[in-house]
Amino acid sequence: MSFPDVFSAICLIGGALSCLFGAIGLLTFPDVTARLQAATKPQTLGLILILIGTGVQLDLAYATGLILVGLFQMLTAPVMAQLVGRAAYRTGSVERDTLIIDELGHRIDREPKGR
Repeated sequence: MSFPDVFSAICLIGGALSCLFGAIGLLTFPDVTARLQAATKPQTLGLILILIGTGVQLDLAYATGLILVGLFQMLTAPVMAQLVGRAAYRTGSVERDTLIIDELGHRIDREPKGR
């Protein structure tokens, strides 16, 4: 077995395990903020590892498409988590007393009530 094959196998298995642990966390964590953490960070890491493991086995011309997929994932996952977290906070799904720092609460309290 050559080095690229071993490296690819390690990346693919690591990525699959990261996605699995993220899915388990998504099902078992108690609140919205913890679930958002499980939905974004391990899933993104898992996808990046899978893309690296796959890209090692492909020609450079095909691997560049995987780079674009990875960049798109790294750009959209934090934005999605931010928007879902804000929506959950505004609808009351997040308990304010469990937060250590509540910057969004102070900002919402200062907004005019007509919004």
